[in-house]
Amino acid sequence: MPNPSMLFSQYPHQLSGGIHQRVLIAMALAGKPDLLIADEPTTALDVTVQAQVLDLINSLVEKLNLSVIMISHDIGAIATVAKLCAVMYKGEIVEQGLTQDILKRPQHQYTKRLLAAIPDINLTPKGLWL
Repeated sequence: MPNPSMLFSQYPHQLSGGIHQRVLIAMALAGKPDLLIADEPTTALDVTVQAQVLDLINSLVEKLNLSVIMISHDIGAIATVAKLCAVMYKGEIVEQGLTQDILKRPQHQYTKRLLAAIPDINLTPKGLWL
């Protein structure tokens, strides 16, 4: 943050989404918890700010020996942060394990379909001329 002291004189609507997320994380950590539950921490943030928030979460895990439960539909964010992963379908965990294993070798049909739905930059959509 370029000037943290200026935050005290601003209203919430004057702050960016990234600053909002950082403030919420700071508030959550004020009580020195052992566990942080981050529900969609990167939603509605641009890619650069998403990376900053994920880097912040990773550094908190290392520096504070903090455990994090991250809830997200963003598979890229999960792959960046999580060592362990659980995939839910219709409110039930259908697959869990090391994130890298689940991403490389999904076992459940829903997980396979979920990973297949990720856009591939190397594929050209039908009907488009490039």
